[in-house]
Order: sequence, then structure tokens, then C-alpha cells
Amino acid sequence: MTTHRIFNFSAGPAVLPEVVLDAVQRDLMALPGVGMSALEISHRSSNFDAILENAERELRELAGVPADYRVLFLQGGASLQFAMVPMNLLPSGGVADYLVTGAWSKKAVKEAEKIGQVHVAASTEPTAFARLPLSDEVELSPGAAYVHMTSNNTIYGTQWTHLPETGPVPLVSDMSSDIVSRPISVDRFGIIYAGAQKNLGPAGVTLVIIREDLLAQSPAALPSMLSYRVLADGGSRYNTPPVFGIYILRLVLGWLGRQGGLAVMAARNDRKAAILYEELDRSEFYRGVADATSRSRMNVTFRLPSRDLDVRFVQGATAAGLDGLEGHRMVGGLRASIYNAMPEAGVTALREFMREFERTHG
Repeated sequence: MTTHRIFNFSAGPAVLPEVVLDAVQRDLMALPGVGMSALEISHRSSNFDAILENAERELRELAGVPADYRVLFLQGGASLQFAMVPMNLLPSGGVADYLVTGAWSKKAVKEAEKIGQVHVAASTEPTAFARLPLSDEVELSPGAAYVHMTSNNTIYGTQWTHLPETGPVPLVSDMSSDIVSRPISVDRFGIIYAGAQKNLGPAGVTLVIIREDLLAQSPAALPSMLSYRVLADGGSRYNTPPVFGIYILRLVLGWLGRQGGLAVMAARNDRKAAILYEELDRSEFYRGVADATSRSRMNVTFRLPSRDLDVRFVQGATAAGLDGLEGHRMVGGLRASIYNAMPEAGVTALREFMREFERTHG
């Protein structure tokens, strides 16, 4: 039986801060002053009121969420948001623009096409999604209902470092894999959404940050559980929310605040990514997948000279306490996900393993 923690490089559900896990373990039987577990408390109780209010307050402070934006803690993951965004924002006869930079944005397009007209304003699929679109490759529709982007592409290891200019058209972003990893200008977006299981907490919670004026666009005929307006009016409690997941999310936000905030996390994440990218650039044995101009600070993707070596690398790394390094099943290769909670010691240990593996297999 494993009695010590290994380094978890999985793309999600991903590593959580150890101090958060310690707090969950310590208070699992009974929250201080409550007498029951966070797994048991009512979502209508004053105890959960405090958890929900503190989670929203800490998120607003960390990310600089303006007062005219609503914060929702929902369910269904980013995959449900692929449908909810067009259901709420794409009117009959309208068109929505999508920037296709990976598998998840392709899935978002597929869901939106079930609702209304979609225009692919840019796609880097011809380059196997190894880079992001250049500004002159983006062709937006006049009068689009919104423009949708995916800020970080976990499968291919690319990340936007600049935002597309959309003028008055709302920009909608799936930030599932880089939310709260760096400062963001929330007021540049109409909607930000993110699954929690990479940087915010456990699987089962979906964060939505939506500009308040957009709530009025939710059609009255929408089922209540799919309406941003109804869910906002219910204060994230139209139905029973994922109480335990929100409790952990609040602990993670508190941890981020104690680290010094998002600027500090961005600098830390840059250092971690640099360790691995410098190793990829140093060696001819390893080959980075993403173009150097589009590299992700969250997911470092790379390959070895053969599939057999990829398999041996994963097996050896797992045995050395470095787990979750196999690339996504769609593309193969290798991937190191180094989200906020991955310590620099884990990244350094991976670099040392890479060097030893190259020495013995190169």
C-alpha cells in the first residue's frame, strides 16, 4: 500500500495543494463549530451560506471580478457549457464565431451547431493544433452574437497569451485548464467558464463568471437548469449544488490568496514551465509538440523518437513516483500537467528523470 504522496502530473482530476487535503482530512468528520461533515451539511444552511459567500468573495478578490459580473457555482463541467452558452446567447437567425484551437473547442462547435449557426472564425487544425491563430488569420462575422475561445489547450499544450480583439461582441472563454493560474482581465469577457478539476478543486464543480447584462438574453422557454438567468437568480442554489466540491474550492482559493495571489502564481508557473521547456530545447532526444510561440504553462507536451520509448518512459516514470505523464489517448506522446498545486520539486524531479532516461535509452 502506498503510504507517501507521489507527484501527480495528470491533466485532471489533478493535483491539489497538500495543505488543502490536510484541512479536508482534519475536518472531514466535523467542520469546526458545526458538528457535522461538509459532506452532510444542508445547502440551505447558514453554514453553507458562509462557505458559498466566502468562496465568491475570495474569487472576486483574487481574479478582480467586477461588481457587474455574477459568479455561479454549477455542475455539468465545461461540456455542459458547450451547449449552455449558445442556448442562452445565440438568438434564432444569429451566428456565433468560434476559434478552433484543439479538441475541446471542436466539441464546443459541435454542440453549438445543434443550437444555431456557427462560423469558424479561425482554426489551426491544419497544423495539428500545434499553434494558435495569428491575428490576421481570425475572420470574425459582422454582428456575431459572441466569439468563443479556449484559453489553454490541454491535449496539444498550447495557450493564448493575448486576447483576440472582438470589439463590442462578447468574448466567451473556456478557461478550464488555466483559470486562476495568472491574472486575467475579466472585463474583457462576457462569460468565463471552467471545470474545477485542474486548478480550482475537485471534479464536479463548474465555475461560471458572467456579465450581468447577458443574463437578460436567456430565453424564457429554456429549461430552468439550463438558464443562466434562473441559476443566477437562485444564487447557485436553484437545485442542490455540489456542496463538498464548493467547500474544497473555497479552501483552494484561500490557499491561492496566502501564496500571494495570481501574479505570484503566474511567476511560479512560468518558472516551472521553463524548467521543462529548457530541457526539451536542450535535447534532441525529446521533441516538443507545441510551437514555441504558443507553448502552454499548464500542459507541456512532448514526444520521444518512438512509441515504444514513450511507453517505457511512462512505465519508468510511474515506478519513480511521477504519475500521469501519458499523453491524451487522441494524440499519444507524453504530457506533463503542471497546474498551480504542482510543486517545483515535482517538476525538478521530472527533469532529472528525463535526463537519466535519455542517458540510458538515447
